[in-house]
Amino acid sequence: MRVIRVDASTATILLTEAPAPKVRDRQTGEIAKDAVTGEALMTVGVVYIDEGESSLIQVTVPESGVAEGLTVGAPVSLPGLVARPWQSVFNGKERNGIAYRATAVAPGAFPMAQAG
Repeated sequence: MRVIRVDASTATILLTEAPAPKVRDRQTGEIAKDAVTGEALMTVGVVYIDEGESSLIQVTVPESGVAEGLTVGAPVSLPGLVARPWQSVFNGKERNGIAYRATAVAPGAFPMAQAG
């Protein structure tokens, strides 16, 4: 499926869940790895606010891309943010959604109010 770049330049992104290892298999506790590099993957929860609308999303980042000093409730930046639509069949039921991935998560800043 297609990967869609997300322009987050005007968005406010706030950390809602601290980085945690992304679990590939909940029964064994196996941690998900990047298919290309083999690096462990992490997830972070954020609220993405843009143009008066907000969404709670989970974003996958490589472990090396998780910056120090992240604080829940504080603004963060997600360089290289992309969205990837997905679908699967589990127990005979079709499911679909959007998976988000970024190259890093780092402390950010609130966007400057634009003069109108």
